[in-house]
Amino acid sequence: MQKFIYQKGILTLGIGALLASCSDSHFEDINKDPNRPTAVTTTTILLSAEKQVIDNIRNENSSLRGSQLFAQYYSQNIYSDQSRYDIPRSYSDTYWSNAYKALNNLNEIIKLNTDPATKSIATAGTAGTNANQIAIARILKAYAFQNLTDVFGNIPYQSYGSQDPDFQALQQEPENLSPAYASQQKIYLDILNELKAAGDTLTKYKTATTFGTYDVIYKGKNELWAKFANSLRLRIATRIRKQQPAESKTHFDDALAKGVFTSNADNAVFKYQSLAPNEAPLYRATVTANRKDFAVSHVIVNVLKGDLGTVEVQDPRLAVYASKNAAGNYVGQPYGLPVAAAGLLTATDVSLPGTVVNAANYGEVLQEYAEVAFLISEYKNWDQQEYINGVTASLQKWGIAQADITTYLAALPKADKANVLNQKYLALYTQGDEAWAEIRRTGYPTFLVKPGDIVWSRTADGKTTDYKFQPLFGEGVPQRLYYPPKEQSVNLANYQNAVKAQGNDDITTALWWNK
Repeated sequence: MQKFIYQKGILTLGIGALLASCSDSHFEDINKDPNRPTAVTTTTILLSAEKQVIDNIRNENSSLRGSQLFAQYYSQNIYSDQSRYDIPRSYSDTYWSNAYKALNNLNEIIKLNTDPATKSIATAGTAGTNANQIAIARILKAYAFQNLTDVFGNIPYQSYGSQDPDFQALQQEPENLSPAYASQQKIYLDILNELKAAGDTLTKYKTATTFGTYDVIYKGKNELWAKFANSLRLRIATRIRKQQPAESKTHFDDALAKGVFTSNADNAVFKYQSLAPNEAPLYRATVTANRKDFAVSHVIVNVLKGDLGTVEVQDPRLAVYASKNAAGNYVGQPYGLPVAAAGLLTATDVSLPGTVVNAANYGEVLQEYAEVAFLISEYKNWDQQEYINGVTASLQKWGIAQADITTYLAALPKADKANVLNQKYLALYTQGDEAWAEIRRTGYPTFLVKPGDIVWSRTADGKTTDYKFQPLFGEGVPQRLYYPPKEQSVNLANYQNAVKAQGNDDITTALWWNK
């Protein structure tokens, strides 16, 4: 592992400017040098860690060139090889190291709230009680670790509530610069327990606030954090149902009973700022960096137009998800073309992401009510009302007029596995990490491009050429990413043990929950 990941006491708090919800005095706190602090506050660490977690999951490489492509929400009109699963291993290095930076910051909040020398200081100002700060840090750690293990499988892991000897990551005493990789099975089960314990704590103190306005996601509202913990349990319990049916059911039932999202007001959202350098990741890639190679794929455009899939009317989310091309039409970029063919289309020929999703102050979703409704529908054997609730919530979240919602709902086919999962896929747009995981878990939606499918027929000089989707690596949607190359040089023995336990270090090796 890179040394900073596990070395005691090193924090990375560099937010260049204040997020909209915070004051100028907060900004001054953030910009103090964290490696020579006079008093690093837990509120400052929390603000930084939230942004680090979301920046990393939704950044240009891991999201726009990774999960958003794997989910076929986006397609490239210049560098199309990533659409064909030629994935640079350097992407793994960046994602891995940044994830552990954020996790170390969250763990520092826990340490400051448990160390007798600092625990009384940690509660100063709007920070809240030790127990509530620890609970929120545990929830965000669970969220970050779940995303990390869903990308790689077995990883170095650490738990607040378990002393399992396989859990060796983060800032440990004594320092451990070569941690073992925990199995994904152990990680998933422990994450469920972490979320349960944290949610129970925050429910007990649900009228209290923690971290105040430094908490961009929920503005310090304990009750909403508790709902988020329980809603994440629904996601994770569903993911492991095939492998651990009893444990899955126990957590799903308990989370439902204790309270999950019931409306879009509960959504967990990290809202970015309109001013540099705190703009949303997509905006930074397409506007700040002036890149035009991330277009909306022909798959999702055709589904939203009603030309593909099971709903034969135009989806009112089309105008939100995509913009019209120069000719005034919605035209998706053919998915996964060879580089030479992709270059035959320019950014003006196809639909780029819509202005709402490409806004500087876009709110990146960690989890939303629509997903929760679809999870409950699946749990209840494809329940019709929860299916309708999920579709309605998604449409309302994107600001669709009620008359258009009514028209669209009238055209929906009845709930079954395909229809519920198709709608869940449409609702998860921009959340490529979760969409990719669900595609791997369920095999839906079935309208996604598969190897050998014709993705574009081009006629020029009286001759028609059919372009097929041909992956450069693997035979279908990647099951995982490669481990970071640095692991083989700094943590070789544990890397080798992980590969031996899990399977070859390539993109075709299925994760534990999907075997």
